[in-house]
Amino acid sequence: MSKIHVTTSVNGDPTEFLCEADETLLDALRDRLGMTGSKEGCGTGDCGACSVTVDGRLVCSCLMLGAEAEGREIGTIEGMAEGDTLHPLQRKFIEHAALQCGICTPGLLVAAKSLLEKHPDPTEEEARYWLAGNLCRCTGYDKIIRAVMDAAQEMREAS
Repeated sequence: MSKIHVTTSVNGDPTEFLCEADETLLDALRDRLGMTGSKEGCGTGDCGACSVTVDGRLVCSCLMLGAEAEGREIGTIEGMAEGDTLHPLQRKFIEHAALQCGICTPGLLVAAKSLLEKHPDPTEEEARYWLAGNLCRCTGYDKIIRAVMDAAQEMREAS
């Protein structure tokens, strides 16, 4: 089977890779581009560990083909921090101890960032609803929601 050439943008950087026709975006990111932040938790779109954004829309990268990234803007956890400066969500996850094993954390952070870009002042109920597609088996959700709400407040005050 011949490989498919994909030209895309990942975290704002023009990127090219070759992938198989049936290869998921998750596998292309991890295996072709070395971006191992997104995790495969289920392979069926049920856990959110592989969450990325595609043209600003939150998606499970295990459900999208790598070839479908052609001409699209992909956002991953690797693009969240600016150099050594953590995104406010990343800092708040640390401050609130909202992470443990790390499998779900990248997907949760990408999903939370997507939420705050669209709704800078979410209610707790909105945050819980938005993150409902991301499963965490270690921390529970209270610390995660507290971290998201605290980051939202900090980000609003900074703007």
